[in-house]
Amino acid sequence: MTSNSMSDPRRQNKILRYKPPSTDTNPTLEDPTPDYMNLLGMIFSMCGLMLKLKWCAWIAVYCSFISFANSRSSEDTKQMMSSFMLSISAVVMSYLQNPQPMSPPW
Repeated sequence: MTSNSMSDPRRQNKILRYKPPSTDTNPTLEDPTPDYMNLLGMIFSMCGLMLKLKWCAWIAVYCSFISFANSRSSEDTKQMMSSFMLSISAVVMSYLQNPQPMSPPW
């Protein structure tokens, strides 16, 4: 043991443990993308449900996936899952009412 510590070139007094920067002191480190995508997903879901627009429902699913992929594990998963289920229900309801393939929006 002593021979190993004698040959170790690291200096014990220079070793510092990494501490991630806190978002309290620097709010620019917080990424707002999941929140924006969650909001967009809910808006497009409601447009898909109320206006029976299939492309809005598919965009809502896409926004929900982006929100889920960019979220942190510490965030609230209930809101994210409700947004995801709302977008899935918008797709299902728009195809139950009109099972024809989606026509391009242009």
